[in-house]
Amino acid sequence: MTFSELKIIKPLITALDKKGYTEPTPIQEQSIPAILQGKDIFGCAQTGTGKTAAFALPILQLLSLKKQTNSTTTIKALVLAPTRELALQISDSFLNYGRNVNITHTTIFGGVSQLNQTKDLKRGVDVLVATPGRLLDLMQQGFVKLNDIEFFVLDEADRMLDMGFINDIKKVIAKLPAKKQTLFFSATAAPDIMKLANTLLKDPVKVSVTPVSSTATLVEQSVYYVDKDKKRSLLKFVLNNGKIDHALVFTRTKRGADRVAKDLNTSGIKAEAIHGDKSQGARERALKGFKNRTIRILVATDIASRGIDVDKLSHVINYEIPEQAETYVHRIGRTGRAGSSGIALSFCTQDELPYLKDITKLIKKTIDVVKTHPFS
Repeated sequence: MTFSELKIIKPLITALDKKGYTEPTPIQEQSIPAILQGKDIFGCAQTGTGKTAAFALPILQLLSLKKQTNSTTTIKALVLAPTRELALQISDSFLNYGRNVNITHTTIFGGVSQLNQTKDLKRGVDVLVATPGRLLDLMQQGFVKLNDIEFFVLDEADRMLDMGFINDIKKVIAKLPAKKQTLFFSATAAPDIMKLANTLLKDPVKVSVTPVSSTATLVEQSVYYVDKDKKRSLLKFVLNNGKIDHALVFTRTKRGADRVAKDLNTSGIKAEAIHGDKSQGARERALKGFKNRTIRILVATDIASRGIDVDKLSHVINYEIPEQAETYVHRIGRTGRAGSSGIALSFCTQDELPYLKDITKLIKKTIDVVKTHPFS
């Protein structure tokens, strides 16, 4: 299957070629034709499955074809995302895929001055990517009007509900026109998710890939048993001896992330921590440095990691095993994306063994144990 066979127009295919994307992922194969036909979508898919392109490409295509006959610039597509990081990642996708079509977009989120965001809105944009709080704020100030919305995308709906955005979402929905195409994506199909989806979607096409229990098949997983006080030494040993030039390291807490990053820097390993207590600017700088590889190691908490999408990330390291088995699956899904292989290493202490047991039960496979290391 090729993007041409999915009836994607040439300017978008040229942009995809430049990014090195030649074949659509399963979620893109299932979603793109349905969206181009004007259908609502209920997509059950985790990050790393290519779902951003699954909605961005058809939206860019349909808007660019309409714009040839109607040149007015009002917001016609609204993409709602739970976090700033994810909003910026989606915005990057619209920028990269849409470089050869005349569609404008901007991103709005809280935690920074609204000045540049309102300037963009005054100039007029076709696509708006937003987090719920800042969107409602700018709607109340009169900077955002949603009367002309033709496409509404709710991305990572499960995370939206986890973060308590349900009332904000309902306020936004109340301002949208009745006639629109709605694209709804979630990593789970829990009852509260289905309830929200049913209020929004009209006769949707259901697309589903990779249930949470099946970790990315291309990710090679292994575990190191280690005493709690030896974890730092083990991390430095693995980074110095494992041919790892770029890795995302997960901790359970913000303080833990800061401690690990500080310890690595002291040892001459360039690292930054990213979590909810960091300023927006600091998080963006850390992510940019990690993406352009001036920062070798990014240490992250789980909430901050949503929206971290790094091309060809080879390693994920679970410095601490997560308490929820599903979280492990989301973490290791940061590598082995879009057809690349990846490696996930986990450091497990005695008191983390019950978490590891839950993980193996969920993924229905045992994880290889690395016995040959100096800190076992």
